[in-house]
Amino acid sequence: MIAATLIPQSSAHAEKPNVLFLIADDLNTALSGFGHKQCKTPNLDRLAERGVKFENMHCQYPVCGASRASIMSGLYPYSNMTLGNRGTLRASMPDVVTLSQTFRNNGYFAGRVSKIYHMRIPFEIIEGTSERDDPLSWDDAINIKAPEQNAPGELTNWSPKDKESQNFTGVVASGGDSEHADGMAADRAIEMLDRVKDKPFFMAVGFVRPHVPLVAPKKYFDLYDREAMEAPVVPENDLDDVPAIIRNYKRNSTTYGVTSESHKGLLQAYYASVSYMDAQVGRVLDALEETGLAENTIVVFTSDHGYLLGHHHKYQKQHLFEEATRVPFIISVPWLKDRHGRGTTEITELVDLYPTLTDLAGLPAPDTLQGTSLQPLLVDPQSPSWTKKQAFTISRSGGESIRTAEWRFTQWGFGDAGTELYDLKKDPGEFTNQAENPEYASVLKKLRAQLNAKRESTGFQRKPATTAEKKGKHKPKK
Repeated sequence: MIAATLIPQSSAHAEKPNVLFLIADDLNTALSGFGHKQCKTPNLDRLAERGVKFENMHCQYPVCGASRASIMSGLYPYSNMTLGNRGTLRASMPDVVTLSQTFRNNGYFAGRVSKIYHMRIPFEIIEGTSERDDPLSWDDAINIKAPEQNAPGELTNWSPKDKESQNFTGVVASGGDSEHADGMAADRAIEMLDRVKDKPFFMAVGFVRPHVPLVAPKKYFDLYDREAMEAPVVPENDLDDVPAIIRNYKRNSTTYGVTSESHKGLLQAYYASVSYMDAQVGRVLDALEETGLAENTIVVFTSDHGYLLGHHHKYQKQHLFEEATRVPFIISVPWLKDRHGRGTTEITELVDLYPTLTDLAGLPAPDTLQGTSLQPLLVDPQSPSWTKKQAFTISRSGGESIRTAEWRFTQWGFGDAGTELYDLKKDPGEFTNQAENPEYASVLKKLRAQLNAKRESTGFQRKPATTAEKKGKHKPKK
């Protein structure tokens, strides 16, 4: 109603609007349009100028399978019971009506290209499979088969202690964009756009970069001077005051072995992968324009979760610091042109996407959805009608966190294995845990109550803490 009152509705809005949903993998907010000093993402910056940036958007679980299940179900992980990368959303909830399924049930073509639900990367890209996909979500689903770390080129493992499949292998690949996974995904997406352009569609395109292995053609590595890469600035004793259960999880010294020099190579490879992915997004957006579909297509870009690149002396995901929970998020709505180029810092969550898209398309949505339509913020980035004041994210080891405008409160072992409290106004980097500071006792009590209320409302069922979790008490910094 707000949009209808304030924004004149174009003829495009009178039709069924299409949806193009673009999602990257393991991408934090390292985008030039989100203020990153080094990473170059001109195409996503262009999309932001055609839409609204959500600069305080948070995932519900910083791991691929659980986050994607939350996005596609419109439910928090405690409710959809997908609490990691094992299993599938449909196995947990046989009768779930997914985001794309709602569009499909209302006369839309629903198509998938590459990774939308969880996949084992790189193995399923090499095999060309998607074992945890949800067939009821799609009319057509296209898998990508690409060489990944086996591509010809210069290969380096920038985390030499990690010999497993998720190490920081970078590949300065020979060949062109379309010889590798995301270029292939863009090719198939462009073909699908041309094929379905005469019917309403919901098209989801998954780009697997910058998920490891960090594979990109050489020209994208050449965008970055390896020696000029700037690592995150972190206090040496940053982890001394966090609970042992997470302090000791995947320590660099034991898991990765990233040195100050290899860190530069790791960052160059990550940013090169981001720029490669960005270029493929640009190709799909260009095709949308060339087919005449842009004026009636809502475009969404996001990532499944954030990613640590040495922040807090940590790497990758499953932590509950800002860099792990926060994601880039852009929505371009063609009939809201005079709102384009703006951004909002209001707290929002990926679980809000499902009700937003059904709202914009005028479709009935399941009454079980737990998110809130972002439409008020698309009309007014500081809308007084936006009442969400916290983001709720959970993780491994009974980790639970709420993020408000001023605070982050996190507990582990479902509250039995230690807590973290960060004063974001004084300590935006989340370096000093105030959980045991008596000056913050009243704040801690208030936030603990808020977190407990939130988790109960999202389907939490108490599980007893393990012996290891109960030992996770933290010690203050010296």
